[in-house]
Amino acid sequence: LVMVFYGSNGKSNPVSMENKVEHQAKNQITYDIHLPSDLGMLYKVRLGLQSLENSISQLSLRHFKMQNTSTLDTFSLTINKTLPLSLNGDRWIEFPVEWPLKEALSVVTYHLTVFSRNILSERNLVHITACIYGTHGDTGDRSLLWSLQNVQQGEDNESFLVIVDAVELGELDKVVLLISSKTDCKLDIKKLHLKEALKEHPIYVFEVNEAFSVNANKPEIQREIPVSFVIREDKQKNDIDNNLHQEGSQRRNLTEYTIKVYTGDKMGAGTDANVHIILFGNDDKSEVFQLSQSLEHQDPFERGKVDTFKIKTKKLGSLHSIEIGHDGKGFASGWFLEKVEITDASRNLVYCFNCNR
Repeated sequence: LVMVFYGSNGKSNPVSMENKVEHQAKNQITYDIHLPSDLGMLYKVRLGLQSLENSISQLSLRHFKMQNTSTLDTFSLTINKTLPLSLNGDRWIEFPVEWPLKEALSVVTYHLTVFSRNILSERNLVHITACIYGTHGDTGDRSLLWSLQNVQQGEDNESFLVIVDAVELGELDKVVLLISSKTDCKLDIKKLHLKEALKEHPIYVFEVNEAFSVNANKPEIQREIPVSFVIREDKQKNDIDNNLHQEGSQRRNLTEYTIKVYTGDKMGAGTDANVHIILFGNDDKSEVFQLSQSLEHQDPFERGKVDTFKIKTKKLGSLHSIEIGHDGKGFASGWFLEKVEITDASRNLVYCFNCNR
């Protein structure tokens, strides 16, 4: 049994219960442990089994109680969870520390969608873990292949969902992947999408786009993937609905932009995924716009085609950059974007943003 303690100033190293002083009563074991004095106020505990390789037993956890022996501050929690039997199972559970008069964090279910090319065919031979980092700490290393859901498999594309329960992480920052294998192979990982299960947005997108050459005789591969961009909820419609009484002044302050999107003329260039765009100007930036209603084509973003969209947003000043991307929906969602041309009707200016990737 191993525990990791998270405080306002950092986290402890994994504390193994193996060599700790223990006092055993019926269905209850008490351990004496020493934590670093500089952890600060404890806010979460991660608890798990260090290794399941030589064991086939389950660990049923009923209740957890922790007391600071110098201050007598006490925290207790009813868990009623069983750590899994499966050798590849998620070996960890997390819970917030609930101190009196201090609001605790919540336990959140995260949905991590992995977009890849050949992991599913190799999953019995490889071991992949992900550690998710946010403003409230990290999840520790969690297995990505122990319980796959929503599996979609095509000729060159696949995706699967991994469910991770953790104390809420706040704003997500990065994911660290650890990859090892029992045999020589190549794993092609395209990207990761991460969001809370009960919320549609925000979706944190981590672009990987790397083929990992895994060798059975080499140490495991580690990659740190910072967040590439975040898809947030499109508030434009809600804002207009909630501010109808300001419609007159809003119209005077809105500018129309014509957006021409050029999809490359290459094999597999088109996409059926949902494309979004954000415009950045010297004065302001726009909301997130979903580019769904092409003026030319019912099915936008097809190979070699140009799609035109019109949007209205606040005055942004001179445009200097855009953010454009998609949600990876559907098979073969990869998209070759040649360029984007944007016309500012109020200034009669055309901006060209070349992509060619």
